[in-house]
Amino acid sequence: MFAARGLAVSFSVFLMVYCALSLAVTLSWRRVWLYASKHPVRRVADLLFAWRMFPLVTAAVITAAFTVPSFLLLEPRAIDEPLGGVPLVLGVCGAALGLFGLLNSAFAIRRASRTISTWTREAQTVQSSSPVPVLRIAWRFPAMTAAGIIRPRVLLSSAAEFVLNTNELQTALNHEVAHVCRRDNLKKLLLRFVAFPGMSGLETAWLETTEMAADDAAVSSAGDALDLAAALIKLSRLGPVEAPVDFTAALVHSPASAMNARVERLITWCEERRVPAQTRSAWYGVGAAMATVAVFALTYSQLLVRVHTATEWLVR
Repeated sequence: MFAARGLAVSFSVFLMVYCALSLAVTLSWRRVWLYASKHPVRRVADLLFAWRMFPLVTAAVITAAFTVPSFLLLEPRAIDEPLGGVPLVLGVCGAALGLFGLLNSAFAIRRASRTISTWTREAQTVQSSSPVPVLRIAWRFPAMTAAGIIRPRVLLSSAAEFVLNTNELQTALNHEVAHVCRRDNLKKLLLRFVAFPGMSGLETAWLETTEMAADDAAVSSAGDALDLAAALIKLSRLGPVEAPVDFTAALVHSPASAMNARVERLITWCEERRVPAQTRSAWYGVGAAMATVAVFALTYSQLLVRVHTATEWLVR
């Protein structure tokens, strides 16, 4: 009974914190986006993703660092008190939420693996200076995409190779390599794990912003920007613009409005967009982190007592 009560309390706390913070994120992400819009687009993409993952990380930290230790250290093992209906229901819902995330991720991985295997069944290796393997596929669509998480590679259709000139092809490859370096496919998998109602707007904003961040990483001059814009226009004519499968970063998968915005942005490219603005020294962040750890170390025992009091109220 002690173990069952501990699991119920832990999952209950995780569920309540996760749902409360997720609701707060759904209501506030637009303000965060507007506030961050004055910064380089790469940082905007990172901030949006961090804000999306904030409920999961915070709920997991609170549960692991405070709820579980407080229960193990302060809950009497000899007392055989019954488990109330509220923590039981919340605990089951919390466990179901985690199971749903795992299954959702597993099904998406399975679908993506099957589709990518079909695409690469007769693929040929392309000689390239890219740090990521490039495979030529016979399919017309996707024209070009970064596929995979553990073993990423860039898939290049014969049609795309035919319509792009040398410079356009290189900048397009640089765009896909940028997705690989930023681990964007892994981030998409994490979004599958933390699926929550009302988050589609934030996730769409992140997808559009991360495409712009990859555009910035792919170009180093106005000429490169024009080459990439030309590649986007040409490849958009080869097939549909929606992403064909999970965990691939297709060069052309944005809605028409977002694609137009990317092209216009590249045409008006300037160096300031690519070079991040100077920020405070990293020592500020290290100092803030050490101060936070010190505060929690000094007050940890009191926090555990208060958390245990709260969970006792929940159980009763």
